[in-house]
Amino acid sequence: MAPRVDQARAPRSCRAGKFATFPVSICLRGRPRIAGLFRPVRLPLTGSAPRRTILKRRTFVSGTAALATAGFVSPAFAATIKPYSWDLNPPTDTRDNFIAWGKARGEDPVFLGQRWDRFQALLKNKDIWGATTIRAFLLTPREEFASVNPAIYKRAYEHNFLDIGYGVTMSGPHLQGRMTNVIDVKRGEKVLEIGTGSGVQSAYIANLTENAYTIEIIAPLAARTRALYDKLIDKGYTEYKHIKTKNADGYYGWEEAGPFDKIIVTCGIDHVPPPLLQQLKTGGLMVIPVGPPGAQRVLKVSKTQGADGSITTSREDIYGGKIVPFVPFTKLDGDKIAGTHNR
Repeated sequence: MAPRVDQARAPRSCRAGKFATFPVSICLRGRPRIAGLFRPVRLPLTGSAPRRTILKRRTFVSGTAALATAGFVSPAFAATIKPYSWDLNPPTDTRDNFIAWGKARGEDPVFLGQRWDRFQALLKNKDIWGATTIRAFLLTPREEFASVNPAIYKRAYEHNFLDIGYGVTMSGPHLQGRMTNVIDVKRGEKVLEIGTGSGVQSAYIANLTENAYTIEIIAPLAARTRALYDKLIDKGYTEYKHIKTKNADGYYGWEEAGPFDKIIVTCGIDHVPPPLLQQLKTGGLMVIPVGPPGAQRVLKVSKTQGADGSITTSREDIYGGKIVPFVPFTKLDGDKIAGTHNR
């Protein structure tokens, strides 16, 4: 096994077919570990995928499940902040101005500096663009969602996948940034996320629209993240009151709440789930990792209607043919998680 990666040494370039490396976590004897640096590579349009380490998702392990009841309370919970409004616009001209603005709002200047530095890296790597998504990133306190695990609390803005318990990782800001940007969420649109996890992805979306829905398959994780949202609402992050949460098998979507303008899937599967496609509005967009275990392509799926009334879908690879390994799309058998939805 490779040693834990020092992200400060990892390259950030993303030009001429060269994409930034990032650490990949795997489950070893039920415990998430960093396997080493991953660099996306091109896949042929046909033929079998190269062999990759299969990422085992959401194994219930006593060591990681213990995080659900840990008594750690981060310093981030020590104070309230200026309540959210759609008029909040963090400055993007200089690091100092951004930190001063966030500090006046009540946030920690150390984490504000880390957030700014990661924002600059995302811009350079073309993982984030557009005024609304930049604003959403700069208003999302990743440290609050990392606070469930004291070991990762201070590492919230690393270009890394971080263990949050239950065999689940908090995705890196690079991946969340790009996936969120490509679906181009507009205020008022209804967005469904599959795989709540730490809660940070839907927190990001809540800065883009008042209609965020998220499904988590692991019941205690779903409850823990809902409780975290409620704590943050009380603290002043009132945008999170618009996040609707559900504990269920995300493969089947959220039919009673649909249809959705946008859908974002954060786990890998070898096909696009028909129920999700049915719940996507005509003219809507979905971003989803599709491919064999550990070797998915992140696709933007567009659903359109022709002049004759026929419905068609088209797919676009948001990483230009490169593979990105995701944890698998698990399924429920009764009230237990059993296997995946791969065909």
